[in-house]
Amino acid sequence: MIIPGGTDVDLRALFSSNDSSFDVDEAFANRHRQWAIVAAAIEEHLRHINDPAFDVEDLEAPRTNLVVFHGVGGVGKSTLLRKLEATLTTDDARPAQWGAPAWTERLLPIRIDLARSASTGADYERVILTVRLALAGALGRPLPSFDLALRQYWEHVHPGEPLDEYIRRTGLVGKFAGMLPQQMQAAVSEAVGALELPGMVSSAAGQVTAALVKALRERRERARALAGASRTAALLEATPDLEALSYYPHLLAWELGRLPAKKKLTPVVLLDTMEDTADRHRDLERLLQRLVWLMPCALFVIGGRSRLQWADPALHGQLDWTGPIAWPGLQAPSPQLVPHPRAAAPGTRQHLIGDLSAEDCDAHLARRLVKDGQPLIGPDIRSVITARSHGLPLHLDLAVGRFLEIRRTREPVPADFDHTFPGLLARVLSDLTPEERHVLRSVSLLDAFDLDLATQAAGLTHQAPARRLIDRPLVTDNPYALWPYHLHGAIRTAVHADETSEDRWTPTDWHQAAARALAALGEQWTKAATLAPSRMLLVACLRQGLRLARDHHLTGLGWLIDAAFAYTDDSVWEPLTLPTTEETPDAPADAVAELLTAITRRQREHRQRTADRLTAVLATGLLPAELTEMALYYRAKAHKDLSQNDAARAGMQQVADAGGRLAPKARRGLANLARLAGDFPTALAAVPTLGWEGRHHRVLGDIHWSHANTDQAIAAFEAGRAEAEQHGAAGERAMMQVRLALAAAFADPARADDELALAHQLLDGLDQLSNTLLAQVVALIKDAGTGGVTGRARNLHTDIEAAGLPFLHRFVELALAFHHAVRGEDQDLAATIDRLRALTATGDFAYFTDIAHYMAGLPLPGPTATRWIDGPDAVRARWENLVHARRAHLNTPS
Repeated sequence: MIIPGGTDVDLRALFSSNDSSFDVDEAFANRHRQWAIVAAAIEEHLRHINDPAFDVEDLEAPRTNLVVFHGVGGVGKSTLLRKLEATLTTDDARPAQWGAPAWTERLLPIRIDLARSASTGADYERVILTVRLALAGALGRPLPSFDLALRQYWEHVHPGEPLDEYIRRTGLVGKFAGMLPQQMQAAVSEAVGALELPGMVSSAAGQVTAALVKALRERRERARALAGASRTAALLEATPDLEALSYYPHLLAWELGRLPAKKKLTPVVLLDTMEDTADRHRDLERLLQRLVWLMPCALFVIGGRSRLQWADPALHGQLDWTGPIAWPGLQAPSPQLVPHPRAAAPGTRQHLIGDLSAEDCDAHLARRLVKDGQPLIGPDIRSVITARSHGLPLHLDLAVGRFLEIRRTREPVPADFDHTFPGLLARVLSDLTPEERHVLRSVSLLDAFDLDLATQAAGLTHQAPARRLIDRPLVTDNPYALWPYHLHGAIRTAVHADETSEDRWTPTDWHQAAARALAALGEQWTKAATLAPSRMLLVACLRQGLRLARDHHLTGLGWLIDAAFAYTDDSVWEPLTLPTTEETPDAPADAVAELLTAITRRQREHRQRTADRLTAVLATGLLPAELTEMALYYRAKAHKDLSQNDAARAGMQQVADAGGRLAPKARRGLANLARLAGDFPTALAAVPTLGWEGRHHRVLGDIHWSHANTDQAIAAFEAGRAEAEQHGAAGERAMMQVRLALAAAFADPARADDELALAHQLLDGLDQLSNTLLAQVVALIKDAGTGGVTGRARNLHTDIEAAGLPFLHRFVELALAFHHAVRGEDQDLAATIDRLRALTATGDFAYFTDIAHYMAGLPLPGPTATRWIDGPDAVRARWENLVHARRAHLNTPS
C-alpha cells in the first residue's frame, strides 16, 4: 500500500542513471478503489435503511447489505479490513488519498477475525458476543428483547459459568467487556418492572422470559413496548440452543431499529478470513449467513480467499437463503474464459483484490519516477506497461528499470514496452525444480487446469510436481471453478515468449505438449459425457481444445468432432470466445474453429454474415467430412432465415441425402420448408419419419397452430417440451416453450401470459436470438386488441432487421393482422395484408396472407397455392372463431 508521506527510496532505480534531476520513490499500491467501493456501499445502505418503507422485520426482501472482497492469501485483505475499521472509527486514520466520506450518520465498525475461531458452529457464540460487546460500549444501554434471549441461552448452554468470566477467559476482554453482563441484568430488571413482577429480579432468565412470553401472547401493551418484534415470543419459547442463538440477531436488529434518534447508529461488521469457516457441511457459514440476513440494518464487509457462493441456487439445502434473487449482488457473471477471473458487473457486491487495478498500476508508475513534480514516464508508455503487466507488481518494477536503461541513450517510446521481460520469467523459474519448470510450461498452454490436466499435459506419471507448482504464488486457486488453477497472465505470457532460458522449449516441445493437453481435455470430456454429461465441461473443453488445435496446428482432431456435434445439438450457443483472425484458415483446426465461431455468432450477427462465413470455410476444403455436413446444414438454416429458400432446400437435401448425423435435422428442415411453402400435407407426411432427432413434435405443432388448431398445437409443443426435458436439452425445451406460448396466445391470453413468463425464464442464458424475438411477437399476439400494440410492433421490426432475421417480419405482420381484425380496423388491416403480401411474394409464408383474410372474414383475392390439411373452409372458420373469442374476452364490438 502507498504509505502516506512515505520517504522510502528505490535505490536500484536511483543508481540506474546519472541524471539526478528526477526523484525516485518506492511506490506501493493504495487500496483507494476498495475504499470507494465500501464508501459507495455505505452510502447506498444508509439511504436504504433510512427509507420509510424499510422494515427490519421483512424476511423476504433481497439482501444487499454486504460487500465481499476475495483474493489469494497474502494480498492484503486483512490489512484492508483493519484499515477500514480504523478509518470508520476516526477520520484521522483515513489515508489522504481516500477522500472524505459523504455521510454524516454515526457508524460503528466491528471487525471480527474468523481465523481465531475453530471451524465449528459453536464459535458462532464468539461472533455474537463480539457484536453485542461493541454495541454495549457504543450505546451504553440494554437491548431488552435480545439481552433476555441471550441470557436465557447462556444459562441453558453454560450453566454455572458467569458471562463476564467467560469473556475474560476467551480473550474477548475489551474496553467495554464489563458492560455487557450489567446491561443484560438491566434488561432483566426492565422486564420485571414492565411486567410488574418485583419478586423475580434475581430469578433465572427462563422464568422472566416465560412471563414475558405470556404477556406478549396476551398482547399486553407494556410487554409489546419492551419487546414488540412480531417473532419475539416464538424465539423466547424455542429451546435456547445454538440454533436459536443464530436467529437472535433478528431481535438485535429490531432493538437497533427502535433506538432514539440521539442513539441511532449503523453497525459495519467486518468479517475477516471467511475461508476459515469452511467445512464440509457449511455449519458456521450457515450461521453467519443468518446473521447477515437477519440484520438488514447492518452492513457487512467480508474478506476471504474465494467468492461468496450464496447466490448459487445449487447450495439450496445447505444454506437458508440462496440464489440470485435473495442475493442480487453476489451472482457471478458468465466467465469469458474458464475459469477466467470474473470482471465486476454493475451492482456487484463481490470484488477481486490482489493484482493491482489499472488505476493503481498507473499511479504506481506515475509516482515511481518524478521530475519537476511531473511523472517521468508518460501516460502513453504507462498505458502499455499497465496492459502488459496484468496487474503484476514485478512487471511494473522491471518496466521501470527498462525505462531508465533506454533513457540513457534515447527517449523511450511505447513500443519499447509492448512485450514481456526475460527477467520476470528468470525470477519465477529460479525457485522451481526442473520438473516444476516442465509442468509450468505445459500448463501455460491452458487457460485453466486441475492436477490431472497439468500432469497429463506435462506427460508425467505422477502428480507431485504439479502439486508443488500449484502451491506457488504464481498459480491462482479458485476452488469453486470447473478447473481451479490458472497461471498469472503476465507469467503465462512470459513463458510463451521465453527465448533466453537454458532449458527453454523448442517448437517441437511446444507442439507435443499441446497435443498432450488436447488429448487430456478430450479424455476428461469423454469420461464425463459417458457418466453424466456436463454442458459446462463440454463448452470449457471446446474453448481450450479449439484454441490449442488451432494455435499449434494439431491434425488429430478426434474428440473435437464429437464435441462439436454435442455443442450444436442443444442449441444453447454459449460464446466460445475464440480470438478472431481475418486470415483464411490454412489447417483443419483453423477451419473447425472458424466453423463453430460462425455458428455460435449467428445469434449475434446478421444471417448473411453467417452464410458468407460458412461458405468461405467450406471453400477451404479443410473440414472433416462430418463437419462439412454441419457447415452445409447451418448455412442452409441461415439461407432459410434470410428467406433464400431455394438455397435452403438445396442445402438441406444435400445433408439429408448424405445420411450422416444431421440427416434427421435436415429432413425436419425440408418438412419445415414444405410448410413455409404452404404444402401442409407433405410436411405432415414427414412427421412420422423424424423422431426425436428430427424434432417431430415441433414440426407437428407448427402445422397445427397454422391451422388454428390451438389445442392440438399446445399438446404437440407440450410433448416436445417433455421430450426435451427427458433428453436434457435445455435449448430445445426453451424453443418448445416459446411455441407453446405462441399457440396459447391466439386462444387464451391469460394462459399465454404464464407460458410466456416461463419461456423467458428458460431462454435466459441460452443466447437464442430468434426465439427471444419470437417471444416478443408472442407478447404482441397475447395483447392483440389492446392499446400500444402497433408501436411495439414498429420497434420489433427494427430489432428484427438489425438481427438479420427477416422471416420474423411476417410473424409481426400476422400479429398485427390479428390485432386489427379484433379491433375492426379495416383500413389498418388492409395495409397490413398488403405488407404481408409483399413479404411473402416469393411464395414462402404466403399462407400467412390467407390467414389474415380468414381472421377478418375477407374473401381471398384469387386462387391460393396453400394446401391445407382439412380444407380452407375449416381453417377459415377456426381463425374467425379466434377473433370473435378475443373480442368477447375484451368486450370489443365487432
